[in-house]
Amino acid sequence: MDLCFVTENVGKLKKLEYLNVALNNIERIENLEGCEELKKLDLTANFIGELSSVETLKYNIHLKELFLVGNPCTEFEGYRQFVVATLHQLKYLDSKEIERSERIQALQYYPEVKQKIRQQEQAYLLKRAKEKEEAQRRMRERKDRKEKQMEAELGLDRPDSLQYKENQKEGEQQMWRTAEDDEEDRRFWEEPTPYTPESRLETHRYIEEKRKARDNIRGSKTREKPLPKLVTEEGKILNVNMPKLHFSLKDDEENNQLILDLAVYRHLDTSLLDIDVQPTYIRVLVKGKTFQLVLPEEVKPDSSSAKRSQTTGHLVVSMPKVKEIILAKQKSSTSVKPSDSNTIYKKSTRDLTRMIWETTEEARADFWKLLHKTLAFLKLKKQTS
Repeated sequence: MDLCFVTENVGKLKKLEYLNVALNNIERIENLEGCEELKKLDLTANFIGELSSVETLKYNIHLKELFLVGNPCTEFEGYRQFVVATLHQLKYLDSKEIERSERIQALQYYPEVKQKIRQQEQAYLLKRAKEKEEAQRRMRERKDRKEKQMEAELGLDRPDSLQYKENQKEGEQQMWRTAEDDEEDRRFWEEPTPYTPESRLETHRYIEEKRKARDNIRGSKTREKPLPKLVTEEGKILNVNMPKLHFSLKDDEENNQLILDLAVYRHLDTSLLDIDVQPTYIRVLVKGKTFQLVLPEEVKPDSSSAKRSQTTGHLVVSMPKVKEIILAKQKSSTSVKPSDSNTIYKKSTRDLTRMIWETTEEARADFWKLLHKTLAFLKLKKQTS
């Protein structure tokens, strides 16, 4: 497998100015010509051995900073001179500023340095081919040891037998249960290996396998709790509080209804609540956990309503009762005493005056005309008598 820097999609980012791909398995640089605005490129701690691949960065005319620290190519003789002479637009290489005199000198010896770089690249590629073969050999050996160990633990001789296939998963869990003390685990971490892309991937796979094995063991140990009974065999509804929430049930006699206040979590999404009101009980699912409460009286499910409190976030369910209660209001009769007649007369006069002034302007004008005519008639009648 040739691990190379595949950046087909990154090349479409024309406005990209900074690209950091440090600590990867990159072996050569390519497909960055489309990043027209690229100014800074960080390739620290990769596996770039084809130093000549930096020539593809000539088309990134805005590139000012390049980081290649920790790559095999930095050990080549003439590494810095070759990069400085190849990329004229570059201002900093591995955090070190490129002086004008350094660039002039690098350009003078460029043909000789380029030839040396080519020779070192060929030697490196031969070395990489051997490393790949060695990595494949180690992978096969590790796979064989794993199969033999599983066979020994399961007491089987043939890995293609039916019993082996049925118990393979269980055998893997048994093997990994003591992985930290296992001989294979000790051998893996103590065995010296070259620093290559393959060894980095192998370590990652090994750690990932151990993590999955631990998760499988933990999952097998965690037994699922049986679901609580909501209804008995006789059909009796039970009270259940799986989410373990505080609640209160209030009897609102004035409005003839029952009010349930369920202290659900304030920031819980309402979509995670499922409410089912029945005539004799109410059931609420809170994130899949059942809350069920038997009601003391029958209620009307169709007339019930639910809402969330804006202050506490509690779920408030109002359930009107089936049995309606009519509260008769007693009329209080009051007797008027003779001594209070004058007070009542004055109050009536004030009410009449207020009523007059609260009417329209035309009504008030008609009233005053009628009043003047009445007063004139009374005055004339008094004079004649």
